[in-house]
Amino acid sequence: MKSKILHVFYRKFTTGFTLLAIILGTGTTGYWFIGDRQYTILDCFYMTFTTISTIGFGEIIDMSGKPYGRVFTMLIAFTGIGVLTYLLSNFTAFIVGGELKEAFEMKNMESKINNMSNHYIVCGVEGDGYYIVHELFATARQSVVIDIDRKKIDRVLEICPEQLYIEGDATDNNVLISAGIMRAKGLFASAGDDHHNLVVGLTAKQLNPGIKVVARCKEIKNKEKIKIAGADVVVSPHFIGGLRMTSEMVRPAVVTFLDTMLRDREKNLRIEEVAIPEDFKIRQLGSLNLGKFSSSLLLAVKKNKDWTYNPPEHHAITPGSVLIFMTTPEERADLRNYFHTDA
Repeated sequence: MKSKILHVFYRKFTTGFTLLAIILGTGTTGYWFIGDRQYTILDCFYMTFTTISTIGFGEIIDMSGKPYGRVFTMLIAFTGIGVLTYLLSNFTAFIVGGELKEAFEMKNMESKINNMSNHYIVCGVEGDGYYIVHELFATARQSVVIDIDRKKIDRVLEICPEQLYIEGDATDNNVLISAGIMRAKGLFASAGDDHHNLVVGLTAKQLNPGIKVVARCKEIKNKEKIKIAGADVVVSPHFIGGLRMTSEMVRPAVVTFLDTMLRDREKNLRIEEVAIPEDFKIRQLGSLNLGKFSSSLLLAVKKNKDWTYNPPEHHAITPGSVLIFMTTPEERADLRNYFHTDA
């Protein structure tokens, strides 16, 4: 991002170049007076420049009989050389330290984010957010991470080196706009603080009323407040954790099956959904030839609030239905292309 590069440049060099300009101006003016106004401004500037750059071609302006002139020269040399050394060390740090490279990487990242659409924004990558990003990455879904703490972002980059991110406050309108909130498909408010998630959800809905917001809720008493603020879905880790612990006790084989499915890096199976578009012509399930998707298993069909589990071959697939598959990320994309949907 251009502004990032300029910001880094200004922060590193503005003070140094300002001091250098003051010294050059002071030296030029001083030599003009010391030379009794007999020398041109260019001669005086050249005298200053050769002094602070240690070129040492000799005195352009005659200093004989003018001890105050030589004291002035020593002062100009001392301050000028110091400022030039400061600028050179900053320039070396700017290049060797990687700040220039980082600035260009940020510019490249901004370009990629600007070209994204139907992506997800993860606000807060501590705890739950870390695993959200990991799951989106594992299932080949594009996302942008927002967090104010660079250390947390670096932890995400260890598992997802290509992850796009913005280091900033997700409650800031400009940060969400930079993350492509107007083109995003969904947003996760996954910070550790309920009030922060409430504000993130509210801000997201103000910028893009159509975006789906899933928010984390630590205290169950705040659930309704977060929903009123704009979250479409509010998830309580404590509630989910309680269900998981119960399942481990009463249905351990089911839990083992789901865990194995999630951890299998070869098949990478997931339970996914495919929405049937409104222009789809009604057809029976058997005529869809879903058997050609060898890594996909149709588990259920949802129509409005009605569910049909393990649907028979004669089940009618209608516009607005949602098909629930166990499938891979690759075949999920193939299935959505097959039904001409991006949902």
